[in-house]
Amino acid sequence: MFRALTTAFLLTTLLGATALAETVEVKMLNKSGKETMVFEPAFVKIAVGDTVKFVPGDKGHNAESIKGMLPEGAEPFAGKINKEVEVTFDTEGLYGVECKPHFAMGMVMTVAVGDVTVAPDDFLAGRIPPKAKKRFEEQLANLNK
Repeated sequence: MFRALTTAFLLTTLLGATALAETVEVKMLNKSGKETMVFEPAFVKIAVGDTVKFVPGDKGHNAESIKGMLPEGAEPFAGKINKEVEVTFDTEGLYGVECKPHFAMGMVMTVAVGDVTVAPDDFLAGRIPPKAKKRFEEQLANLNK
C-alpha cells in the first residue's frame, strides 16, 4: 500500500513539474516601432526547463547562441534561416542570442534563466559590434526588475 502511494505521489509530482514548464514566443522582425532588426521581446526571464520558441516574423532571420555568451555546461544552439526553432533552457545563467545575418546591425537578445541578478564579468567581453553591445547593455538593465 505504502509503495503504491509513494509511486503515485512521485508520478504526480514528476508529471506536474513537466506540465509547469512554459514556452515563451519570441518574434524575429525587420522592424518594431522605431527599431530595426529586432527580437521581440529582446529580453526574457524564464525558469530552468522552460522553452523559448523563436518565430521568424519576417524572412531572413535565425536565432543562435553566441559563443562565449552562455553559462558553463550549456549546449549551444543554432536555428536555420526562416525556420522556427524551439530551445529548452536546462542550465541556469545568461544566454546571448543573435540573428547571425544581422548581428552587426544589433539583432541580439538576452535570455535569463533562473535566479540570475547580475551578468558575469566577461559576458560582454568578446567581439561584439557596437550596436549589438548597446542593445545587450539595455537588456541587462532588466535583470533586477
